[in-house]
Amino acid sequence: MGSLPPIQLTSNSDRKCSENEELINPENLLNLFKTQQKYLNHFFQNLDLSRTLLFTQTLLNSTGTIFFTGVGKSGFVAQKISQTLISLGIKSGFLSPVDALHGDIGILSSADVLVMFSKSGNTEELVRLAPCAKAKGAYLISVTSVEPNALMGLCDLNVNLPLERELCPFDLAPVTSTAIQMVFGDTVAIALMGARNFSKEMYAANHPAGRIGKSLIFKVKDVMKKKEELPVCREGDLIMDQLVELTSKGCGCLLVVEDGYRLLGTFTDGDLRRTLKASGEGIFKLTVGEMCNRHPRTIGPDAMAVEAMQKMESPPSPVQFLPVVNHDNVLIGIVTLHGLVSAGL
Repeated sequence: MGSLPPIQLTSNSDRKCSENEELINPENLLNLFKTQQKYLNHFFQNLDLSRTLLFTQTLLNSTGTIFFTGVGKSGFVAQKISQTLISLGIKSGFLSPVDALHGDIGILSSADVLVMFSKSGNTEELVRLAPCAKAKGAYLISVTSVEPNALMGLCDLNVNLPLERELCPFDLAPVTSTAIQMVFGDTVAIALMGARNFSKEMYAANHPAGRIGKSLIFKVKDVMKKKEELPVCREGDLIMDQLVELTSKGCGCLLVVEDGYRLLGTFTDGDLRRTLKASGEGIFKLTVGEMCNRHPRTIGPDAMAVEAMQKMESPPSPVQFLPVVNHDNVLIGIVTLHGLVSAGL
């Protein structure tokens, strides 16, 4: 498999290149970023906030599905904004204008909103789609950057995204126009998020596979080991008689309990090494209860799993596990650092 040749720099940080190699001029690159910033500032400074408020309020009041559509690069932006709304629990979808004209328009109803992204507002596929969507009873909104345009006369609401020009030297490639479309759509999405009092917990519920979602959803009881998985022993048991229990359950400890499964303490593999070093052959006569930690860190089953991880890592020294107990200090499980990591936390 081939690879690009390495970039060689001189002491002046200039590229060494062959006679035919093309170079990026750093000054020109910086100027492009500054120019794009200027064009984006033009958008922010000239956006009609009253019209934007009406657009946002219309989406908030929608009782149906908010569909987005567009062609080419504007179509990709429309898809992305739709996905953002979906992730925030808002009913949304992308409607391909071409597919809509060949049957997919059947998904539209009179309760729906159709947002049409187009830089020029004269995109043929959208102009053809608009009256058909209107006939279905949908509420039509155009989001364009050139006025006047054909869509303005076909839609119920029109939003203009002020565009000074494209960053492209020919003012052709849609790079600035799509940037402001994305900024506009995603900012409106966050406004809807706030208006709907969308919480972190609700966000997490829509992102259960991600680390953020797991940290806000998973509780200790969801990730703990329980019942036969627990390395349990009694305080009167000899340490040497419990080595199999200590090593076979994969927890790195023994959970010392009394009658009623009430937790008395813990005895770790680290405790075993320290006891062996200090007692030598005397370890054969020592009980778990004599050497266990009578004041271990514990956690409840309804605590968040991420809280368990924070508790394990807290001073004075980190630990690899936490016994899980109820309000009566009855042992019901154990959560391990390995288990939390395996769960994606």
